[in-house]
Amino acid sequence: MNIIISNSSGTPIYEQIREQIKNKIVSNELKTGELLPSIRVLAKDLRISVITTKNAYEELEKEGYVQTIPGKGTYVANKNIELIREEQLQKIESLMDTAVSIAKISQISKEDLRNMLEILYGEEK
Repeated sequence: MNIIISNSSGTPIYEQIREQIKNKIVSNELKTGELLPSIRVLAKDLRISVITTKNAYEELEKEGYVQTIPGKGTYVANKNIELIREEQLQKIESLMDTAVSIAKISQISKEDLRNMLEILYGEEK
């Protein structure tokens, strides 16, 4: 599994791992029922502590993205696509709300915001 850790990021390593695995599940790169690397193997591959990897897996399990079966491993859990999509929409809405607030304070027009969004989304006019 390809996970990239940034030591210069302000985000804790276990959160970086959690987010990247979660993104792979949401994008269907990791499929329901797929076996994830063991905590020890992933820790060794990433050259990090087993505890850090364990924390990431525990968070993913709490959020319902993975399921651990003792003695067998950690698997991608059956997921409710609509629930995951709704979570993602809520995050986007919150970030866009922040962007709009900053734009209003800075007197940046809706048109400028639309243009930025199109560029960021990769669909330039």
